Amino acid sequence: MAELDIQISIEEGDWPSEDALHALADRVLETAATYLRETVKQPFPKMVPEVSLVFTDDASIQDINAEWRGKDKPTNVLSFPAFPVKPGNVPGPMLGDIIIARETVEREAVELEKSFDDHLTHLMVHGFLHLFGYDHNNDAEAEIMEGLETRILAVLGLSDPYEGQDLKMEP
Repeated sequence: MAELDIQISIEEGDWPSEDALHALADRVLETAATYLRETVKQPFPKMVPEVSLVFTDDASIQDINAEWRGKDKPTNVLSFPAFPVKPGNVPGPMLGDIIIARETVEREAVELEKSFDDHLTHLMVHGFLHLFGYDHNNDAEAEIMEGLETRILAVLGLSDPYEGQDLKMEP
């Protein structure tokens, strides 16, 4: 049984096909949801929750980042929870939106010497955790969130994205 109702939209950018993105998102986000439910004991709503993934380009995400965060620059991923939630609380039936920028993902993957898909996987997990109230605004929050990311990525067969890296997710 599916843990999530995943909606995909390719808005801008040279992304893989919607089918390919959906296959990746299903694997990644279902794994993350299962990990949260079973290992962290994160409660979920009674109905299958919906999450929206929007794939776009740097120009579009820069506009969104400027409008909603006051940062007039592109970023790799933005998450917008549909309802305010704290880690461990039951989220609403609509988890929210995760928006990912193609050029930034591609550039960072090269800088990190990771495959595009591996870095995209990391950003999907990162964005998904934000929808459950996890954040990285201070060291304590970052340690919790990055620990969860690392453990979920390990379940997916990926190495620790933070090991030996100075590149931390932008608060």
